Amino acid sequence: MRYYLIVGEASADLHASNLMKSLQAQDNTAEFRFFGGDLMKSVGGTCVKHYKELAYMGFVPVLFHIRTILRNMKLCKQDIVSWHPDVVILVDYPGFNLDIAAYLRKNTTIPVFYYISPKIWAWKEYRIKNIKRDVDEMFSILPFEIDFFKKHNYPIHYVGNPSVDAVDAFQKKYSDTRTAFLSKNKLEDKPIIALLAGSRKQEIADNLPKMIEAASGFSNYQLVVAGAPSIHSDYYAKYLKDKNVSIVYRQTFDLLSHATAALVTSGTATLETALFKVPQVVCYDMALSRLMSFLRKFLLKVKYISLVNLISNEEVVKELVANDMRVTLIKKELASILPGGDKRQFMLDGYQRMIEILGSPGASDHAAEAMIKCLQNRKRK
Repeated sequence: MRYYLIVGEASADLHASNLMKSLQAQDNTAEFRFFGGDLMKSVGGTCVKHYKELAYMGFVPVLFHIRTILRNMKLCKQDIVSWHPDVVILVDYPGFNLDIAAYLRKNTTIPVFYYISPKIWAWKEYRIKNIKRDVDEMFSILPFEIDFFKKHNYPIHYVGNPSVDAVDAFQKKYSDTRTAFLSKNKLEDKPIIALLAGSRKQEIADNLPKMIEAASGFSNYQLVVAGAPSIHSDYYAKYLKDKNVSIVYRQTFDLLSHATAALVTSGTATLETALFKVPQVVCYDMALSRLMSFLRKFLLKVKYISLVNLISNEEVVKELVANDMRVTLIKKELASILPGGDKRQFMLDGYQRMIEILGSPGASDHAAEAMIKCLQNRKRK
């Protein structure tokens, strides 16, 4: 069968590439065409656009690049219709993907599957109407989403979490010792505080400077940034200049394997950090932080923003968001999770409870199996 996939960032590239491998294993006729990244390219198929040309976040960046976004949307729609796949698989990235879904529902008979649901349970719950109308099947990776969609009379498939798969697969093959990792990256022989400041330029601009300032106060540790693969080193240079901070690219999992603690911008990275059992502080600042802190009380429908806390349904990790993300608070929370800190063991225990909720690896295989079965059932009708 012919599969058309659309992703918009690095983490989705990883999860989509694993899904593609599982589809290949279960469908020996599988052909792929996609808006994606390097990991998807490595599986095979045709990459129409790289996600680096799509990754704009926030009102102002989107406004500045609106022509590029609209041009890419038009190209995507035309390319799907021209190739006419058996299914289009949307991966997260709702601002772009829901528009594609609406177009396909209105103008074609191509089925639309969604893998990694839009987080409408957090805000924009009204989007459920569009999802019910435009998305044929939803494949969820978060257990608490089952009840949310059930409330809206929209049945979904829970397939497990691909981050569990990705971390498990990495740990089974990774063999570098701490000494080897430090030597390879020319790092000091000090314990590491990892800085994961997001995969988009605006996230990095909003969060990395405060992360560095706060963590620099711990002189017995070295600071290492996980460089986003879509961001050129020149962009990081202006934040790292004259700072005693190192950066590694395409080694986020390697870095987490050897980190003592981490400062992490909210997103999939918070979950991955927890799966590596690295204590963390979630740091998420943004433009107009005071206003956003005020609006958060009225716009967000959930108590937490980090996946760790949402899955656990308790505050396992500290979230410093918008106006709460201040250097003094970051320092305080970071000190509490370093060795000897009063919150370190509590957080590690919480990680274990979260891992039990997520279940064992196999999400990509489960998703592929369910997708193929859905497609076969549709063809029989």
